[in-house]
Amino acid sequence: MTKTVIIGSNHAGISAANTLLDKFDDQEVVLIEKTNHISYLSCGTALWVGRQIEEYEGLFYTDQAEFEAKGAKLHMSTSVTSVDYANKTVHCVSEDGKEWDENYDKLVLATGSLPISPKVPGHDLKNIQFMKKFHEGQMIDQLLDQEDVKNVAVIGAGYIGVEIAEAAKRRGKNVLLFDAVDRSLSNYYDKWFTDDMDKNLADNGLELHLGELVEEYRGTDKVEAVVTAKGVYEVDVVINAIGFRPNSSLAGDHLETFVNGAYLVDRHQQTSDKDVYAVGDCATVFSNALQDTAYIALASNAVRTGIVAGENIGGNKIESPGVQGSNGITIFDFHMVSTGYSVQSAPRFGLDVKYTDIEDTQKPAFMKDNDKVKTRIVYDAKTRRIVGAQMSSTTSEIGMAIHMFSLAIAKQVTVDELALLDLFFLPHYNQPFNYINKAAAAAE
Repeated sequence: MTKTVIIGSNHAGISAANTLLDKFDDQEVVLIEKTNHISYLSCGTALWVGRQIEEYEGLFYTDQAEFEAKGAKLHMSTSVTSVDYANKTVHCVSEDGKEWDENYDKLVLATGSLPISPKVPGHDLKNIQFMKKFHEGQMIDQLLDQEDVKNVAVIGAGYIGVEIAEAAKRRGKNVLLFDAVDRSLSNYYDKWFTDDMDKNLADNGLELHLGELVEEYRGTDKVEAVVTAKGVYEVDVVINAIGFRPNSSLAGDHLETFVNGAYLVDRHQQTSDKDVYAVGDCATVFSNALQDTAYIALASNAVRTGIVAGENIGGNKIESPGVQGSNGITIFDFHMVSTGYSVQSAPRFGLDVKYTDIEDTQKPAFMKDNDKVKTRIVYDAKTRRIVGAQMSSTTSEIGMAIHMFSLAIAKQVTVDELALLDLFFLPHYNQPFNYINKAAAAAE
């Protein structure tokens, strides 16, 4: 029997455990989880807080009993404080103070990420909340229930910040959205797209303070104001959604790490220690757009990396096919999706790119319920291979279209090949020569 210890039981750890338990008979699996629950879909927190779904229970897709029925051993409410890589043991401390060492043959680090917490003056005031874990979502939900909470400041206009800002607005609060960058979602989309999202946010009543860096929180016991170089704003609650960093503190001086501190892994999810694997937000990935190692923290990547680690530990030597960083967001029924790199982000990663744009209707002009779709294809200036795509529309059908662009990046399809790609036509779905073909055909 091979004893595999998995530290962390969210998407990546769960996927690794399921792979080992479901596919291999010679595996002893021990899961160690810091909290008292497993498998929380944190991406659904804003839907629950915003009452777009009624209950949070569905955000937990498995439980302790299910894994124990498969033969796994779980240590809940237990922290791993250190790893002795030479002797292959992890030091555990339970919530009630019990300490012990758990030995392993193989170790999977699925420790996820931690919220970035700027230490500006007043950061320790009450009613300043982070937005990641289940209990943090509970705290935000309880605060929004309070009648005296009128003004909510959200710090960070990335995916999580924009989503929780929408949720707070749906709960009837006055929402102020801050970001040091002068537009929302700038890590994923170019200005042509984010201008539309910013208008969407403003049209739905959010007070935008983009291009304003928060310098201070003021208050006596609780937060009472947010301070930037442009003004002082009265608030009752602050939700910090600036971003995340990999939780890789267990690396010590033993494991190699990436430039941002993430565990550096190969395409088997193996670290610099052959018996230690790292998966999910704490580890690197291989970017097919970049054709190199990168850090792309997404739930979808966490699931896949967990599966790859499990297969390799079990004896199936498979490589990760790489990722594209495909993602999407829906805010007040406006949809945006992207994959790969944007025109703005590409140079930061050494990519010399060009792009082609089109804005067209989804279907022929004679059809009703005909949404406009914006499409941008980003491609390498020399090789012409596709390295990114962005789309926006009021139709959710673009969610499937971006999957095609994701595959195109993975398979190194050129923009010229896409121009004449066989895409079927039916008026209910699209045009005879639709926006994807048209955009590719218009490339320089």
